Amino acid sequence: MTRRLGSGSLVIATHNAGKLKEISALLEPHGLKCLSAGSLGLPEPPETGTTFVENALIKARASAEASGIVSLADDSGMGVAALDGRPGVYTADWAERQWFEGEAGRDWYMAMGKVEGMLAEKGPDAPRDVWFSCVLAIAWPDGESAVYEGRIDGTLAWPPRGTLGFGYDPVFVPTGRDQTFAELDPAEKHAMSHRADAFAKLVAEQFG
Repeated sequence: MTRRLGSGSLVIATHNAGKLKEISALLEPHGLKCLSAGSLGLPEPPETGTTFVENALIKARASAEASGIVSLADDSGMGVAALDGRPGVYTADWAERQWFEGEAGRDWYMAMGKVEGMLAEKGPDAPRDVWFSCVLAIAWPDGESAVYEGRIDGTLAWPPRGTLGFGYDPVFVPTGRDQTFAELDPAEKHAMSHRADAFAKLVAEQFG
């Protein structure tokens, strides 16, 4: 039987404010107070894995070991069918770090442009099928862990649309919808996203 989370604090192994907000909204109804690794001053470990599962476990275990608190990490990304599943685990790397008003961040619009440019090179008939994948890993300070995987399919829009969400949300149109993730109300996005799919599996096992 998988070990269960208790109530109390849970460290979300991220320095991404948008990701923390999404994950907290999904977990706090279950009695967990979510803290970020960034707010605790924990370093970001090198993501040396070649799969979402490996990278999620790296981050969750590093956070649990450094904080002594049960930690949850998300590793997620976008796959493009015409690009053989890329950028995949390198989704964030395609958004190279830039400096904005004195602070380091990722240039997601540059990353979205990179994807569109590579598709353009494939020609006008290149399929625009894409998907978001998400792996959630829970790690306890004693080394035990659990993993949950989710996915949502869609198509790539261009140019980017919407101001909500983060990352590649402005170019992702979920199957069956006309709006991008960045145009949808956050609550609506949370209900259908790859992260929501993974969380549904986590909640069913941890709190069901």
